[in-house]
Amino acid sequence: MFAVTRRYEPHRNFRTAIRNRVGATSVPNHKRIAAIITEYRPKSHADVIVTKFLKGFPTDTGLLPPRVALASMYIDQFPEQDIGRRIAAEHGVPIFPSIVKALTLGGEKLAVDGVLLIGEHGDYAWNEKEQQLFPRKYFMEQICGVFATSRRAVPVFNDKHLSYNWHDAKWMVDRARQLGAPFMAGSSLPVCWRNPWLEHDLETPIEEAVAVGFSGLDIYGFHTLEVLQCMVERRGGRSRQASGGETGVAAVTCLEGDAVWEAAARGLWSRDLAVAACAAIENKPGGRMEEHCRQPALFLVEYRDGLRGSVLMLNGYVTDLAYAARVNGAVVATEFRCQGHGAPNGPYAHFSYLSLNIEEMFLTGHPTYPVERTLLTSGILEAALDSRHQGHIRLETPHLDMAYRSYETLPWRPTGPRPTGATLDPWPPA
Repeated sequence: MFAVTRRYEPHRNFRTAIRNRVGATSVPNHKRIAAIITEYRPKSHADVIVTKFLKGFPTDTGLLPPRVALASMYIDQFPEQDIGRRIAAEHGVPIFPSIVKALTLGGEKLAVDGVLLIGEHGDYAWNEKEQQLFPRKYFMEQICGVFATSRRAVPVFNDKHLSYNWHDAKWMVDRARQLGAPFMAGSSLPVCWRNPWLEHDLETPIEEAVAVGFSGLDIYGFHTLEVLQCMVERRGGRSRQASGGETGVAAVTCLEGDAVWEAAARGLWSRDLAVAACAAIENKPGGRMEEHCRQPALFLVEYRDGLRGSVLMLNGYVTDLAYAARVNGAVVATEFRCQGHGAPNGPYAHFSYLSLNIEEMFLTGHPTYPVERTLLTSGILEAALDSRHQGHIRLETPHLDMAYRSYETLPWRPTGPRPTGATLDPWPPA
């Protein structure tokens, strides 16, 4: 039996934040932001994030003006479809030849108040595990070098997972903490529209959870892991002695093909949860998932407190993401809906809500959600791809012994089941 989910109401601080944006462009002395980018082409992550920091954030409640100023860019690669040089020229933003110069504005010391690290897309090598080797850690080293020599640190946002390997991902978080730099990272999926609205209260007794996704295991396996993790990190302790929150991951296994369905038959993951998650997805064909998905993939995530989590990649059956969980014996489920499908010229406004949370950190100096979520998902993803590369074996993950607690409330997020308002207006705005 499916549990009834409560209707979402906008947080009070969301309404307050909307009111506070009135006249934002007239506020003097904007904080200055540097954007460090791999490539800037149409619909790249640089476009769907950085462009909003220049033109505004389309949301369900209107087009919100930026409260910070983009002061500089570093762009690592310029493909034929590059739009970064044109957009920078239109907005009077200088492109510097190095990360150091972008952060110092051509001087000797740190001269910006925040950094966008957009290390996604570009002509970078792949390894044998089908991971693209984006230079996020190298970029972060350069950024932290400027912080260290300037004896001052500012907030940094790293787009998507931290690195393709645990050593580098952990270094990025540890180095930011050592220098006192507020640090956020991750996917836009946790701030997508959800239908029906579902967010677990803190301390919810989650018994098992499944996230459903599609596409490549590196690029979208991460997104689907973030769907799973942003929900299960809100769970309660699984014993009277245990406190709630995240406890870390003990082991990860990747399975593919018929082994995925066989694992369900053996009780390693719950098909009823996957069916519930898929039922929340609006756009999918009729019939069973097995009829459409010939090569499924599965990440089995064994949490240290005994929670079972699963990421099920169903290429050929779905092109959206969803989540389901068993709570007190009842099943709850929701679709995580991005803007993009069916809106080829849309603003990809889920990145507006991600960017607004980033902007909030730039303004307050406090991350709006814990970077440990993305550190953990980065480590789970690497372990899953290692499992696959080594013959789909179970890999114990003692290095993922980490605890953290989810946020109380999130300042910026959609308030309905589907994009509305300015998110449907032509983009970019005139």
